Amino acid sequence: MNISYNWLKEYVSFDMTAGELSSALTSIGLETGKVEKIQTVKGGLERLVTGEVLTCTAHPDSDHLHVTTVNIGEGEPLQIVCGAPNVSQGQKVIVATIGTTLYNGDNEFKIKRSKIRGVESFGMICAEDEIGIGNDHSGIIVLPADTKVGMLAKDYYKIEDDYVLEVDITPNRVDATSHIGVARDLTAFLKQNGKEANLKFPAIEGFKIDDDSQAITVEKINHDGCIRYSGVTIKGVTVKESPDWIKKRLIAIGLRPINNIVDITNYILYEIGQPLHAFDADKIKGNKVIVDTMPEGTRFVTLDGVERTLTKQDLMICSEREPMCIGGVFGGLGSGVTENTTNIFLESACFNPSWIRKTARRFGLSTDASFRFERGLDPNQTIFVLKRAALLIQEIAGGKITGDIQDIYPNKIEPFNVDVTFSKINSLIGKEISAKKIKDILNFLDVEIVMETKESLSLKVPVYRYDVRRDVDVIEEILRIYGYNNVEIYDHVNSTLGYQTLTDKSYKLENIISEQLCGEGFNEVLNNSLTKSAYYEGLSSFPAVKCVTLMNPLSNDLNVMRQTLLFGGLQNVEFNIKHKNKNIHFFEFGNCYTLNKEKKDEATAVSAYREDYKLGLWISGNKIENNWMHVNEKTSIYELKAYVENILIRLGLNIEKLVYTDFSNDIFVSGMKIALPTGRNLGEYGIINRKILKMMDIDNEVYFAELSWNALMKDVFKLWIKYRDIPKIPEIKRDLALLINNEVKFADIKKTALESESKLLKNIVLFDVYEGKNLPEGKKSYAVSFYIQDEEKTLNDKQIDNIMQKIQKNLRDKLGASIR
Repeated sequence: MNISYNWLKEYVSFDMTAGELSSALTSIGLETGKVEKIQTVKGGLERLVTGEVLTCTAHPDSDHLHVTTVNIGEGEPLQIVCGAPNVSQGQKVIVATIGTTLYNGDNEFKIKRSKIRGVESFGMICAEDEIGIGNDHSGIIVLPADTKVGMLAKDYYKIEDDYVLEVDITPNRVDATSHIGVARDLTAFLKQNGKEANLKFPAIEGFKIDDDSQAITVEKINHDGCIRYSGVTIKGVTVKESPDWIKKRLIAIGLRPINNIVDITNYILYEIGQPLHAFDADKIKGNKVIVDTMPEGTRFVTLDGVERTLTKQDLMICSEREPMCIGGVFGGLGSGVTENTTNIFLESACFNPSWIRKTARRFGLSTDASFRFERGLDPNQTIFVLKRAALLIQEIAGGKITGDIQDIYPNKIEPFNVDVTFSKINSLIGKEISAKKIKDILNFLDVEIVMETKESLSLKVPVYRYDVRRDVDVIEEILRIYGYNNVEIYDHVNSTLGYQTLTDKSYKLENIISEQLCGEGFNEVLNNSLTKSAYYEGLSSFPAVKCVTLMNPLSNDLNVMRQTLLFGGLQNVEFNIKHKNKNIHFFEFGNCYTLNKEKKDEATAVSAYREDYKLGLWISGNKIENNWMHVNEKTSIYELKAYVENILIRLGLNIEKLVYTDFSNDIFVSGMKIALPTGRNLGEYGIINRKILKMMDIDNEVYFAELSWNALMKDVFKLWIKYRDIPKIPEIKRDLALLINNEVKFADIKKTALESESKLLKNIVLFDVYEGKNLPEGKKSYAVSFYIQDEEKTLNDKQIDNIMQKIQKNLRDKLGASIR
């Protein structure tokens, strides 16, 4: 939020520079980023002075130019050629001297000595638009006759430089979303640092009812959606351009002035932090305001001209017959203030934060008003703000305050009661702070001390501090004003011996695998844990009934927690392919969530829910492309398998002992499950079903792997590093060309061979596959290498032949394999 340095000074006096103010605000939790110097008039009217036209004669070579001499208070009078029709002798004017830079939007030009149709000119007599103080270009500016000659134009127009501080307001600090809110904190800071400071509120003592006649009345409010609703009628206003002082304030913080009524509501918003809304009172049918919901499906056109369909959960500000405004969010097209408005009804309300938040998200609207209402405002300030705004409107737009103030406040919000102990304050802050200092800081923060004992304080926290409800919140406030930098770091450190937790080890391994994947050409992606339930409808692998559903989703696209990383990654794939990046290597670490209603236990609320941390891999497109040393090569399931096994090997798992099972389902047209010998599933990988790809609008083949990181860690944490000598006896290799049935897989051959000889058979490698002519129908040929080794002694041919014969026999008997 932008805060004006000069505007802030209206509410608290201080002598800090803008930079010092920025540091002070940051030190008390209002982090200030950029500090920008601004000028209410571009160029600051530098080198412009007031002057007096001493003579004015017609130009000898023009029918519309005049040659003037102008006294600017110093030196000889200047000869200036002027083309304005209203220039004449004796006028007091604004003069741009030689060297002055004038601005026209983003363009600028410098006044130089020149000849205009043969006559020298040593400056320029200016019009309003030429110096940026108005839009009139019909003639030069004519100042009052008593204007002092030689006065700087910036002093005459009281132009002052300002600084805008960009303050990052945290979501809990809605009380600081205004100049008075920031001034309140700054006052506490100044007092804490021994300086005199008092917060100055705008005066409202002049408020009075001018006309007792009938005005707009508030008939009813929805108590669930509206905490308090206040309003007043002002008749006989004149809607016009705002005065310069209010326009300058708004422009300084980045707002565009519209008209005096709207500008006042915006001014109050950034002065006090309370949103206001002005209705054209003549458009309120029946002269009644009703705050309630409308029937489901009601159509309503907002200020931006968009027709929106209301729900039964949208709070509306209505007349007796129709809705006029989406309460706390956005005004309606048919009830707003226009240049023809003469009577207004001014609203100052406090709405239920959750109602406003849901409505704003539902319609995709984020306004200055909804931003504040969503976070919780002080309902006890609505009347004060209403009176402040009404007095400003009377001052700037005229009019009479008509009828009584309308105010419905059924359940008054009282200050929050909080108890806090001195011992806890000092324990959390990490420093012994005197009881007097603590009480002073609480007093600076408007926190009332109701009761005090030697050990504790009973407090009443003001309602505007919506976020301070617990003792730890109060302690944070004390520390914030006391000063984080005033808590010393001692020259000695008390410590205990640390150790790595399982979480630490998991995180370390996650980083190792991330670096490995990046080294293999992958890019990491991060997706929202919220997704749409439509992805899971009709799936048996991830049934919709197992989705964790949100009670109040932001939208139908974010209404459930994800069961798998798959769909988020496919969205990334689809986005990249459409942006001409079709060669995909992505990975993601993230939590997935499932609901098992059968495990629901009333005693344990979360018993039916499961959270699993997973690692997902996606590859698509070409593995190698446009390489002069290599032909283009597409990604494949075998490439993905290699990446998966590299991960398992890097984690220290023995992939030879893992159990691989092929499968297919509604996600994978062909896949492989990976499990431990105990049966615990570690993950799966495969080729994504075309139906899923079509749903995601992807034409390319996509290969996907998903590993359960939690399951992997359970096994990895049990591993011990073992060291052994390199065997002195070399291994012996024997190759077999096996003729087998098409349905037999290499995993079956490997399993059977290991069952035949588990001790001496060290490794089995498939190095060739042949399927084609010269083979019997339904057959294929596998060329397999068998590595045999005894680490203690050298095997003779007879022993090796016995092992190979045993393997061949079991392959023949169990798998129907024959030697080619």
